[in-house]
Amino acid sequence: MLFSSARSAALSAGLGRRAASSIALKYSNAVFSAALNKSPQVLTKVQSELNAIQAALKATPALNTFIHNPTLSTREREAGLPALYAAAGKEPSEITKNLLLVLSENARLVETEGVIEGFNELVAGYKGELNVTITSAAPLPRDIQSKLEAALKQSQAAQQAKSLKINNKVNPAVLGGVVVDFGDKTIDLSVASRVNKLNNLLSQSV
Repeated sequence: MLFSSARSAALSAGLGRRAASSIALKYSNAVFSAALNKSPQVLTKVQSELNAIQAALKATPALNTFIHNPTLSTREREAGLPALYAAAGKEPSEITKNLLLVLSENARLVETEGVIEGFNELVAGYKGELNVTITSAAPLPRDIQSKLEAALKQSQAAQQAKSLKINNKVNPAVLGGVVVDFGDKTIDLSVASRVNKLNNLLSQSV
């Protein structure tokens, strides 16, 4: 059977990319190793299945509520698993099914999204990809995004990667400015961060 300090204040506050917990990352590493040990093709299949589940969680409120409900019994969680299997595709791999089963048995379904994000980061590292998430309060104008992309491509991390993927995520809590996540680094240039720092300084001076 398969599976026997926070990155930054911005991540903790949920402004940038969701930070996977240390628990979620253990599952991410386990499923990544299990899939890669089978073959690169299996790794690709598992990634496709997990991303389909992630998309379904965002698009289906009932499914999202299911994994976040801490009051469900073991039997109730087990009864809900077929819906997650179905979200993965027609014939989900045993690795994907075992992952969801173990998360359910250990009452860790709430970690599902973090597990998937951690898994995708591991796959990106394996493929030599650098995934960059730019979080802003509203969609970035094309010219601004192009300038940011040009600047990011000049970074040492980007030049060492085989490919660069940039995604613009919208989070109104940022207020203004941007939060840039790439690899294990975060650059917080958000207005929300400045407001938080100001509030901290004011509270310390009182």
